[in-house]
Amino acid sequence: MDRIIETSLLEEDKNHEFSLRPQFFKDYVGQENAKKTLKVYIDAAKARGDSLDHVLFYGPPGLGKTTLAGIIANEMGSNLKVTSGPAIDKPGDMAAIINNLKDGDILFIDEIHRLNRQVEEVLYPAMEDFAIDIMIGKGQTAKSLRIDVPHFTLVGATTRAGLLSAPLRDRFGVINRLEFYTTEELKKIIIQSASLLNVKIDDAGALEMARRSRGTPRIANRLLRRVRDFAEVKYDGIITAEVASAALDILDVDKLGLDPIDRKLLLTMIHKFRGGPVGLDTLAATIGEDSGTIEDVYEPYLMMNGFINRTPRGRVVTDDAYRHLGLEIPM
Repeated sequence: MDRIIETSLLEEDKNHEFSLRPQFFKDYVGQENAKKTLKVYIDAAKARGDSLDHVLFYGPPGLGKTTLAGIIANEMGSNLKVTSGPAIDKPGDMAAIINNLKDGDILFIDEIHRLNRQVEEVLYPAMEDFAIDIMIGKGQTAKSLRIDVPHFTLVGATTRAGLLSAPLRDRFGVINRLEFYTTEELKKIIIQSASLLNVKIDDAGALEMARRSRGTPRIANRLLRRVRDFAEVKYDGIITAEVASAALDILDVDKLGLDPIDRKLLLTMIHKFRGGPVGLDTLAATIGEDSGTIEDVYEPYLMMNGFINRTPRGRVVTDDAYRHLGLEIPM
């Protein structure tokens, strides 16, 4: 079952996600550092009549990497070609995609760390020299043919920057880490999305949802759609702080955005292991989850909020977790 606070793109998001995405920097809220530097690079490239340097975005899912790629294309007045790392199997596929681009076009590759090594080899000369090397024939008659390709811009996005190979990472001229959003920025995004969805909302209602959105715009927009349904059916259609709070309590998303699975993980550690330390595999077996899922999906947010610590002996619950769950801190 999908969690309401899942950061990856769910089926229900696909209908709305693209209509809520800002098209230009003036509408884009948050990521001020990335925005500032990108504006400068884009203006400089346009003034020179040149293509933009290759750009890499990395950070957790749902923070706006794909949206920023679309904005770069719009600001540059270029076409955007979208693909993803796992979708490109063969070096020939990558060569064909690059060859079909025009000068100044933006090629966006999502999950770029999942490209296989042979496909990456095609990218190296294409990114650096705007040429691709193709082998013709086999055995002794084989020869290499170099074909010039248009001056394109590659925009890569990854949630796992550490898995990128060094040669690929070094060929990106602009590297930006996307940070989690502040509550104030999420509030602005919710109000902006509400106006696009024709939802009536007040500041206090937007703030209540922003607090529970785990610093992620994708979750904020998903919560807005769910709370809108409650507001239209059970209330008078206007999202106030009371409506948002009541709806999110029914959806079991607490004041800091923790859902039942997060709380189950913390309570299991507290009640069955006296707060830890407890090994990852033991914890996974106890709550019936995969250890990889705990490590990649549940733990990062709990650690970011200071609810659990990793130690050499295992995971330990902090005093903040006891306070948040309303439990007495053991002496």
